[in-house]
Amino acid sequence: MNVVIIGASGYSGAELASLVAKHPHFSLEGCYVSEQSLDKDKLLSELYPEHTGLLDTLLLPLTEEAFSVIEQQADYVCLCTDHKVSVELAPKFLALGKKVFDLSGGYRLAKTSDYDTYYGFEHPYAQWLKQAQYGLAEWFAQDIANAQLIAVAGCYPTAALNALKPLKNANLLTDDQVIINAVSGVTGAGRKANIATHFCEVSLAPYGLFTHRHTPEIAQYLDHPVLFTPHLGNFPRGILETIYLTLKPGTRSEDIEKAYQVLADEPLIRLKGSTIPTIKGVVKQPYVDIGWQQQGEQLIVVVAIDNLLKGAAGQALQCMNIVNKKPSYVGLKGVC
Repeated sequence: MNVVIIGASGYSGAELASLVAKHPHFSLEGCYVSEQSLDKDKLLSELYPEHTGLLDTLLLPLTEEAFSVIEQQADYVCLCTDHKVSVELAPKFLALGKKVFDLSGGYRLAKTSDYDTYYGFEHPYAQWLKQAQYGLAEWFAQDIANAQLIAVAGCYPTAALNALKPLKNANLLTDDQVIINAVSGVTGAGRKANIATHFCEVSLAPYGLFTHRHTPEIAQYLDHPVLFTPHLGNFPRGILETIYLTLKPGTRSEDIEKAYQVLADEPLIRLKGSTIPTIKGVVKQPYVDIGWQQQGEQLIVVVAIDNLLKGAAGQALQCMNIVNKKPSYVGLKGVC
């Protein structure tokens, strides 16, 4: 299948381009940036020299002519663009009959009103919000396989939902709010220059208290109230979440272990039991590492992912594998 990436110069876009280029069943047919981008007409390997020889691919401007080329060449279009940009681009590519994989948050939430509240703009395509399929690969594979628009899950929600859905589905949680304390590397904030992500300015600090856009995403797909607090850490990549929850009375360690067995056969899930996951264990890897420890009715779950791989590009590729009826796997070349 022929794949085109829009927004290929960003961290997630470049990561996805490298995965597609190494994939045995996909062909990277084009990498595009906006017409105003300073990166246009450069080689992707100029921006990311670690991909020299693999991604000596010209970054093309997304002009009207480009849409005609994409219509002729592409099977799948991946949007690694800002939320508002994805919201406008997705319907255009869908009208061309393309499968669209949106790595932004433009189509993840069910209610248009949530976009006013959490994203700061009015969503104009309620009909596509209803049709978009949430792209959390381990949980919605059958629906992903039949969708035309896949809203790839956010990085923080990918970690939280894989850690919590087994417990929720096993009916082990009380009605109490789940507390999610999360920290991400700076690549999660994107590649665009910003004083808040300047090397000398970054410190461990919380942001988006009570208002972060991933809060409704996690709550919606968990069907449970959550208090989510993200932090920006002074390291490049990776996410670590420490999750605090109350179990129903009488819940045994065996019940928790049994609940997590729903993920035991998933190739990119690593159940660590009482061993606590670390960011070091997942950086530049496509895995979700989940560990937990119990004390009576209190359970602490710790989950780690790489925000650019399992949190973004790797999960998008998993969704493409599902649509293309190919298994998710970790190959010798790092393909997931």
